[in-house]
Amino acid sequence: MCGIVGYIGTQAASGILLEGLRKLEYRGYDSAGIATLWNGEIHRVRAKGKLQNLQEKLEGLHLPATVGIGHTRWATHGRPEEHNAHPHTDASERIAVVQNGIIENYRELREQLKAKGYVFYSETDTEVVPNLIADCLQQVLAEPAATNVLPKSAFLEAVRRAVNALEGAFALAIVSADYPGELVTVRQQAPLSIGFGQGEYFCASDTPAMVAHTRTVLTLENGEIGRLTPTGVEVYSFAGERLRKTPKTLNWNPILVEKQGFKHFMLKEIYEQPGVVRACLEAYLNSDWTADSSCSPINLGLADAFFADIEQIQIVACGTSWHAGLVGKYLLEQIAEIPTQVHYASEFRYAPTPLTPHTLTIGVTQSGETADTLSALDMEKRRRADMGGKFQPKLLGITNRLDSTIAQVADYLLNTHAGIEIGVAATKTFTAQLVAFYCLALDLAYRRRTLPLERLEQIVLELRQIPAQVESILEVQERYVEQLAHEFEETQDFIFIGRGINFPIALEGALKLKEISYIHAEGYPAGEMKHGPIALLDAKVPVVAIAMPGLVFEKVLSNAQEAKARDARLIGVTPMDDHEAQEVFDDLLPVPEVEELLSPLLTVIPLQFLAYHIAARRGLDVDQPRNLAKSVTVE
Repeated sequence: MCGIVGYIGTQAASGILLEGLRKLEYRGYDSAGIATLWNGEIHRVRAKGKLQNLQEKLEGLHLPATVGIGHTRWATHGRPEEHNAHPHTDASERIAVVQNGIIENYRELREQLKAKGYVFYSETDTEVVPNLIADCLQQVLAEPAATNVLPKSAFLEAVRRAVNALEGAFALAIVSADYPGELVTVRQQAPLSIGFGQGEYFCASDTPAMVAHTRTVLTLENGEIGRLTPTGVEVYSFAGERLRKTPKTLNWNPILVEKQGFKHFMLKEIYEQPGVVRACLEAYLNSDWTADSSCSPINLGLADAFFADIEQIQIVACGTSWHAGLVGKYLLEQIAEIPTQVHYASEFRYAPTPLTPHTLTIGVTQSGETADTLSALDMEKRRRADMGGKFQPKLLGITNRLDSTIAQVADYLLNTHAGIEIGVAATKTFTAQLVAFYCLALDLAYRRRTLPLERLEQIVLELRQIPAQVESILEVQERYVEQLAHEFEETQDFIFIGRGINFPIALEGALKLKEISYIHAEGYPAGEMKHGPIALLDAKVPVVAIAMPGLVFEKVLSNAQEAKARDARLIGVTPMDDHEAQEVFDDLLPVPEVEELLSPLLTVIPLQFLAYHIAARRGLDVDQPRNLAKSVTVE
């Protein structure tokens, strides 16, 4: 989850590194640091806490170095203190390393290195890496160059030997005071890309850190080492084989990652949702389709082979993406009539379902780098391939980043078209994932003839109205929700309830509130309240109920009445001008009336606003909540 940046070129590295870290701070903000090379020495500056603390330390320092690495940390090993902050050096302070990921065998390596006299100053797993490289470098220098796999650079050869001894998922950027013209990068199950400039080169965990300087990017693959020098980039395998790679050009605009006048990125991204939904629909809905058309209303750009012989579906995901998967399950079962299971990716890896034939596995990950989800997909791919025949793997990735690792794992991809999301708490990427599931379910329904064409036409028509309906919520609700949030500044507990397709939205509403306001919140199926959770209710515990007209509308209102009888304050996400709902709820968060099937695309918006304004009212860091990171690239 940590963020890595590196630079080698002709400009002062420290400013470029700091700027890059600012674009990556969503990946971790427990501590930060940079290391630059100057006059044959490593100059390292580190600070506990947010990046601002590092910036303050750097002010007034004259660091003309043109080579350096930087890091913003999400702690895995060792408390977020300055001595655990990256970059880490070897005992002689001649090699500096930044890492994203985990070295699983670091304890064993640490003991081996201690036995050789190496001294350690942190509790991190990372510190073994520079010391191991230093140890390998001594071996390389003691041998004839002709015996090295990579005789061109002793430093590169030492790195190659060291990384072959490491176990785990990691990305590294490494510099050495004795080899100031080289910056070495390593990727093994954690993202890392190289940027190409004019006489300068960059590396970063994510491309937003580089787009201000270059749009030409090469993404390293697992088991690859990059050597950056002022004259170019070379890529090698861990075995030392020279690889031929082709960079690609990004079409991102740096302005897309700025706040554009909003107080927080999260608020900006809430307001971007109409455009995101519209972009998804424009990408996947066939224009002017009607029931009389001879083609599917959806064009996902997937090969016909994808749709063949799907008898079951399993979805693996984490966090907000898991909630999107729950909505997807409802749609795939109720519209396309395909049995579907949803699994936490972290659990699926260690307790996979029995193999069944003709099964589609869908991995949902905003970043395309979620370690648990990628590992679950990779495991499923391998165990099905081992069985052969009817158990052949069929994997679909639903992601916001087609240039991410999931593209190497999944057979097929669905792009959610959400654009860069900086706020750690997912908003627009969640609604984009929902749209992807709607389009997938509708396409399967058309192909399987599980819905009458007239019904399909009705759903598509109403789906096209969703962006405008989201806009209407944004126009009328924020100021009211902001005022309502004042009344919950001291609240300690919240309950969210929903039924059917809106039960996952109750879970998502509770998660958003927990993530950014630190208020304990739980989501429940409304009908399950009386089977235990109702014992939690009193006048201090507000209940948010999602009650949209449809199959379970009256049932949810009845469940809400049960909560009201226990003195709970009731907040209703309900249709505008619904008189029955007005009589039940103390406060209303109205949304346009829409059929129940499509309602999650609307009901989630007020819950995002509620979480945002309560957190903002409490004076919390909305975009960078404590203990969290945007892209979870460790298990």
